[in-house]
Amino acid sequence: MQTKPHVVVVGGGVSGLTAAHRLAGSGHEVTVLESAPRLGGKIAGSPVAGVAVDSGAESVLARRPEALDLFSELGLDDRVVHPAPVGARIYSRGALRTLPRNHVMGVPGDLLELARSGIVSPAGVLRAARDLVWPRTPVRGDVPVAAYIGIRLGAEVVDRMVEPLLGGVYAGRADRLSLDSTLPQIASMARAERSLLAAAGRARAAAPAGPPAPVFAGLRGGLSTLVDALADALAARSGLVRTGTTVRGLDRRPGGGWTLTTGSACHPATVDADGVVLAAPGPAASRLLRAEAPGAARALAEIDYAGMAIVTLAYRAAAFPEPPAGSGFLVPAGEGRAIKAATFSSVKWPWLAEELRAAHPGEELVLVRCSIGRAGEAAVLQRGDGELAALAAADLSAITGVAGPPVDRRVTRWGGGLPQYTVGHADRIGRARSAVAPLPGLALAGAAYDGVGIPACIAAGEGAAAEVAAELAGPAHQAA
Repeated sequence: MQTKPHVVVVGGGVSGLTAAHRLAGSGHEVTVLESAPRLGGKIAGSPVAGVAVDSGAESVLARRPEALDLFSELGLDDRVVHPAPVGARIYSRGALRTLPRNHVMGVPGDLLELARSGIVSPAGVLRAARDLVWPRTPVRGDVPVAAYIGIRLGAEVVDRMVEPLLGGVYAGRADRLSLDSTLPQIASMARAERSLLAAAGRARAAAPAGPPAPVFAGLRGGLSTLVDALADALAARSGLVRTGTTVRGLDRRPGGGWTLTTGSACHPATVDADGVVLAAPGPAASRLLRAEAPGAARALAEIDYAGMAIVTLAYRAAAFPEPPAGSGFLVPAGEGRAIKAATFSSVKWPWLAEELRAAHPGEELVLVRCSIGRAGEAAVLQRGDGELAALAAADLSAITGVAGPPVDRRVTRWGGGLPQYTVGHADRIGRARSAVAPLPGLALAGAAYDGVGIPACIAAGEGAAAEVAAELAGPAHQAA
């Protein structure tokens, strides 16, 4: 009797869970091995002020189909929500200022809008205007974001607009992040157009007429409901999930397939598999590939990671001198603040405001999510939870005027949680995949490769599952 091919997925984040979901659905026996005590990776949630609130990722890019399609497949359509149509601001030059509408990831498309915003100084606006008359800046190979945009538009636009927006995604520095890997649309403009300002303006003008479609989406109850739904779907197909299980070794079996070693050095245990999806972060994947794919191990070891912390604070609405306007604000590094961003979560997500009113009848609360930690700023994250919460509260008070202590708080740390797509990232990933390609039944997935957003991670999991399934259905495996 022919048995189902057994695939082990190493890593229970959204990439790994998606890969497991796809493999179980196509008739494979699946085991997920996750080193942490819970599934979900950077998708997590816990109560603040009596309401379940995301403590990691809080939204998905709605313009990519993968996440919304998966929501629908898992029966979560009735939970899908979109942010309120309120804008974001930037705290720049000592004041909260409205982000210009005509921009592409911080690259302005209209000088007049940029000047009116006040985000950069008058001198900074004049410096950006040079882009309109200067000759083309050739882009040869991959370059840092700050190098190209700085040449075209000046350091102020980089420091006060582009880097804060990038920091919200990567917690990285514009002088190290890859233009090709982090801002592909801008990279394409750089190679095709003379003026970056004019190209950004045309890109915005080409947007469809009418009310804009929602850019982001979330789930009522938090994105952790996606993790629960994937785990339930896997359990319904008899998939096995083992949390708190670190994989220490990955070796090819002489007769085909793989052996994974778990447990301690004194009490090792092994799991045999026909195929493996390696959906662990770069450092863990590098360690596991040292024996069988040293070239891939070296390439993945070159990927840096940045840590961050999310401080979620609940305030009485009366503590604010005026109701919070907009979805929140970004803070450039040069402003000397600990927080790099603040989101008025209960304004951005109306369902959260409803939950808070239900949990606290007759009392209006405001939830604020503060992000702390940029690449190269590890020292601030070494402070205790109380200190981090106090830093966030002090910055909020200075910027918004909120008075008094919060009524509840939560500090969530994501140590080494964000891969840095620094210059040469695409080359590193290409080398890793080339080194793994000859190994039968092994595929890579996760945030370290083709995008850190949830849709990109879902796509990575689906691609890895398809790759392994095709290999196991091929003649080499069938003959074995």
